[in-house]
Amino acid sequence: MNDLVIVGAGGFARETAAAASHVWNVLGFLDDDEALHGTTRSGRPILGGTELAGEMDAAVVVCVGNPRNFTARRSIVERLDLPDDRYATVVHPLASVGAGSEVGPGTVLLAGTVLTADVTIGAHVAVMPQAVLTHDNHVSGYCTVASGVRLGGGVVLDEGSYVGAGALVREGVKVGAGSLVGMGSVVLHDVPPNEVWAGNPAHLIRPLLRS
Repeated sequence: MNDLVIVGAGGFARETAAAASHVWNVLGFLDDDEALHGTTRSGRPILGGTELAGEMDAAVVVCVGNPRNFTARRSIVERLDLPDDRYATVVHPLASVGAGSEVGPGTVLLAGTVLTADVTIGAHVAVMPQAVLTHDNHVSGYCTVASGVRLGGGVVLDEGSYVGAGALVREGVKVGAGSLVGMGSVVLHDVPPNEVWAGNPAHLIRPLLRS
């Protein structure tokens, strides 16, 4: 088994450790909260700060981010500046990856994820449990697909977008870069970049202002 270190120590990081343990030797977590250093999460040590990722002889996966800060994963990857071949792709053994599908480096597919056929997923994407991505979906880098999401055929998620738990996205729809779709939403039309949409049918809630 090859060694793996996980950047982050929150819920997603711990879920990834459990998924990865079937294939990888998970050494522990890296987190910039110094108060956590030397403690354990889910039975694995927090080894130190994120800067150690570049120094360790282990594969890396970055597992941070939530709806309130879903750009954090990209920020850390850019700061680490590691080559693609340093990043692991973690696929839970209960995930299903259909014919013709591709999954990029640093991406995590948790339990019950289904990629039906010819699904393309970029780098550093988080796909949470029981999400279903159907034929010809294209998910760009740094996206988050939360638990129970259903994407119709040909859906495009542009870079860094976030689709909340239980959302349904109609076939052929595009969610623009950096946008957030609220949990339980029904998305029938394209979502422009950098906006928050929610509801049934989903509609504009507010623009997302980036600092």
